[in-house]
Amino acid sequence: MLQVGDKAPDFNLEDQDGTARTLTDYNGKRTLFYFYPKDNTPGCTAEACSLRDNLEDLRADGLEVVGVSADSVKSHQGFAQKHSLPFTLLSDPEKAMIQAWGVWVEKSMYGRKYMGIARASFIVGPDLTVEAVWPKVSPLKHVAEVRKWLAEHK
Repeated sequence: MLQVGDKAPDFNLEDQDGTARTLTDYNGKRTLFYFYPKDNTPGCTAEACSLRDNLEDLRADGLEVVGVSADSVKSHQGFAQKHSLPFTLLSDPEKAMIQAWGVWVEKSMYGRKYMGIARASFIVGPDLTVEAVWPKVSPLKHVAEVRKWLAEHK
């Protein structure tokens, strides 16, 4: 998993509208890249809606928000429309960005081990360097953690 001080790996992915996005699109901006397992699941929906509900404040603090999962562009489009998500969702079905950023990890449920996407977030600064890392995100507490970090790093 990326650490503070690492240069964020580049990517070339489509967003929920089918628009190609790369890391350089975020050059000069402070951006929260949050990785989540799957559209329209309870935890992922709670996290996305919490970010949506606080987006105005986050943007006022100079932060853009980008969600990333392995779901298709079509799935992201439906997820964004259903929950009125006003931020970018990147589709990474090949898991290229997910693996490059170190969030494709072994998980365990009921004793069964499997590979999946860690619910993790990174703040990438204007110079495209990682400024903050949350390796294990609690969907309903994450916005408060991010706001606290932003207040401490103005």
